[in-house]
Amino acid sequence: MTRSEATKLPVAIIGAGSSGITTGKALGRRGLPFEILEKGSQLGGMWRYENDSGTSSAYRSLHIDTSSKALAYPDFPVPAGLPDYLSHRQVVAYLEAYAGHFGVTDRIRFGHEVLRAEPDRDGSWRLQLADGSERRYRALVVANGHLSVPRLPEFPGRFDGLQLHSHHYRTPAPFEGKRVLVVGIGNSAVDIAVDVCRGAEAVVLSTRRGAWVLPKYIMGVPTDRWGGFLMSRLKLSTRTARGVVGLLARLSLGDQERFGVPKPAHPIWREHACVSQDLLSCIGHGWISVKPNVRELRGAEVAFDDGRVLPFDAIVFATGYRAEFPFLDPALFQVADNERVQLYRRIASPDVPNLFFAGLVQPIGPTIPLVEVQGRWIAAVLAGDIELPGRDEMRVEIDRHFQEQRARYVGSARYTLEVDYRDHASALKADIGRASVARAA
Repeated sequence: MTRSEATKLPVAIIGAGSSGITTGKALGRRGLPFEILEKGSQLGGMWRYENDSGTSSAYRSLHIDTSSKALAYPDFPVPAGLPDYLSHRQVVAYLEAYAGHFGVTDRIRFGHEVLRAEPDRDGSWRLQLADGSERRYRALVVANGHLSVPRLPEFPGRFDGLQLHSHHYRTPAPFEGKRVLVVGIGNSAVDIAVDVCRGAEAVVLSTRRGAWVLPKYIMGVPTDRWGGFLMSRLKLSTRTARGVVGLLARLSLGDQERFGVPKPAHPIWREHACVSQDLLSCIGHGWISVKPNVRELRGAEVAFDDGRVLPFDAIVFATGYRAEFPFLDPALFQVADNERVQLYRRIASPDVPNLFFAGLVQPIGPTIPLVEVQGRWIAAVLAGDIELPGRDEMRVEIDRHFQEQRARYVGSARYTLEVDYRDHASALKADIGRASVARAA
């Protein structure tokens, strides 16, 4: 097949979550043929509770920690009348409505699991599916998410009770009357500790370095709206705005150290804050206590760095995820903790033609509107409006982002995919804008 013939093939999108469907929408609007290959039987990705794709980490009580106005795609508002913070069911209903409105649903091939994706010399891609078939595509957009492969810590010793990663947590029922240790202090860790604590005998939250705790509301207004106001209306930098929001949170909640939640050594703008309206209240009621990092597992007991040894019946590891792509040869692309992610604009591979990633970011700010911009950028590249720079120039941009990332955020595997929403969206929109001006001329 010649390169010109290959460009007439459809684009393959792997995954029908929030990133996959918005990329499909963008391609469709540009008249570019595409197929979304989804191994599950329904769309929704991580937001579909008990998704038969196995990719969802949603628990029954899950509500998004971004307010409904902020999480929406910019061209499809969340319907009026819904709560400030949507449940996983409401998010899935919103994604279904979005895909239906933009004609994406009919282009999703459900039950199509990709086992292998390989580039051809003509720039096209060959995909091998679980049913034994092989398909050819013009380009590959990977949108399968990065929050479904558990990352487990390596503590010395052994534990004899129930152990599971937060990916597999669904309801508090298995923990009724038990002594439960939750390892981690991210949003999932805190949600699970709060979910479990009212029926458990005891719940302990273990953290290595603490976290900045923000409420979901400040003075009755969703907290992220304060940040949006400070940045969009007052034109404050992300760093300054997050510092102001942190101060407002302290005035609202008080000193978190009084509740035993240690403050990190770094300022609030260098990390993802822990967003919870209930954590400090549950600690104040004696339902949750906080301990430092685990030193050793001792059968039915756990030793902590403060020297205390406590008995436990169960441990939930809310210790994050690894970004993995089993259908791609690691020689083509992989993500290594705390290393450069080899993607220009966090999207395009400088080494493999026609390989793009949608949603492979961990933003300071809302994810869904950000991946909508990514989708439009990918569509502009494939439509020929945006011309990608040469490999060396792309590598310079990748290295510059990595150096800025290291200077700005905490040196942890969690921040390997970190971006600032405003900076990332602005760069992509600038590329799209320049392409539009050139096309009009």
